[in-house]
Amino acid sequence: MLSAVEQARLRISKGTEPKKKAQLGQFLTPARTAQFMAGLFPRTARRICRLLDPGAGIGSLSNAFLERCSSGDLHFDKIELSAFELDSLLHEELTNTLASYSERIPLTYDVLGGDFIEEAVNRIQFTYRNDFTHTILNPPYKKINSKSRYRLLLRQAEIETVNLYPAFVALALALTSLGGQLVAIIPRSFCNGPYYRPFREFVLERAAIRHMHLFASRNTAFQDDDVLQENVIIMLERGGRQGDVTVTTSTDDSFTDLVTHAHSFDRIVFSDDRERFIHVPTSPERNAIELSAAIRYSLDDLGLKVSTGPVVDFRLKNHLSDMPETGTVPLLYPSHFIGNGIEWPKAGMKKPNAIHRNAETEKWLYPTGFYCVVRRFSSKEENRRIVASVVHPGAFADAEVLGFENHLNVFHEGKQGLSEALAYGLVVFLNTTAVDKNFRRFNGHTQVNATDLRLIKYPCRETLIALGEWAIHCGQPTQAMIDEQLESLSA
Repeated sequence: MLSAVEQARLRISKGTEPKKKAQLGQFLTPARTAQFMAGLFPRTARRICRLLDPGAGIGSLSNAFLERCSSGDLHFDKIELSAFELDSLLHEELTNTLASYSERIPLTYDVLGGDFIEEAVNRIQFTYRNDFTHTILNPPYKKINSKSRYRLLLRQAEIETVNLYPAFVALALALTSLGGQLVAIIPRSFCNGPYYRPFREFVLERAAIRHMHLFASRNTAFQDDDVLQENVIIMLERGGRQGDVTVTTSTDDSFTDLVTHAHSFDRIVFSDDRERFIHVPTSPERNAIELSAAIRYSLDDLGLKVSTGPVVDFRLKNHLSDMPETGTVPLLYPSHFIGNGIEWPKAGMKKPNAIHRNAETEKWLYPTGFYCVVRRFSSKEENRRIVASVVHPGAFADAEVLGFENHLNVFHEGKQGLSEALAYGLVVFLNTTAVDKNFRRFNGHTQVNATDLRLIKYPCRETLIALGEWAIHCGQPTQAMIDEQLESLSA
């Protein structure tokens, strides 16, 4: 039966216009992923199963769950299924998927074509039976406007979010009974996105995290739809007492190289983290960042700031120059930073090398000095997510000010430069393997934002300066040398 559903999924996915997929946030779940998700539900003594599948599509997830029931792996005296699907064109396939089980297991089902968000909010507000024992979902992924009807509806259920996927998960969790389990595949951006903090708090207040699964490749989960988005499969227990969390990883959705570790919850959500970031450690070993009592300072503690580069080139297009000329000052992009050095101006670059200094651009410029910069965009598949470089004033002759383009994050002191040793020390620390690995535990999207860098813990100012002086004197430190310096902080 799974193969038939999978054939239908492939046919429908290929036949659906990309515009429609984007409008509905609709990406159907591949069979192997659906099987893995359904397999996370533990066997239970419950005799009645009330299963919720919001955004059911053609029933791939329900099908995988019911297949377990049909095989005897899960046993219930009665199964009641509520499958919500807004796209009426999928209802026939969905109904056919579910109907095939009616004669094999004690199943009754409803295919509901209404809007899940509206229906769920109504149930939460006007009924007292939140009694789904099992919830499985691949929610739609689509941003929702702050003044949209959905945002107003969600606020009635005390849910604040910027995307449909956390809205679906939060509502489904609210409709799940105490002790019930929810399994979802969702973008990993909720783990640390600043706009998802209310959602993280909603989940952590109402459920225990039991299991998380990561794919090594960003495009694995929905490769047929060319979705470049890191996804996580998460299992929650409504009202559960939080204990250790099982974390599994696999290269792809074949799950042939599945690796499993159990982690204490204090490695998943740090007790002193007001943002409630959700970390996903992939190794049982604690790295130098976790082990070192010396790495515990915030940027505020250090008297430092980090800001997104203020020059948005397309908004200042009329003020940009391909190469330096009279009246211009250096404009720095990520591509100007090569290894440990700066190549400026860079001939043949597609981006401008300079920006005119005038009344309209002055407020976007920084005084020339030493700075630490980190590029904002990287790929999960790259060797490093955090790539830090030093801005050395000697590279810009007599320029009094500099422009930092929007794809750079800039460390500064009140929009002024840093001491040379402090700038180099920040670069050494941020370029350590431990920092990079630690960052990957909570950052699953393609950006390294200023918010992320503010929330990293740092050594004290004196230690950073000492690291910088070491880097200046040793010239071109290797990665092994940099990591060894950090390890010495943990000794």
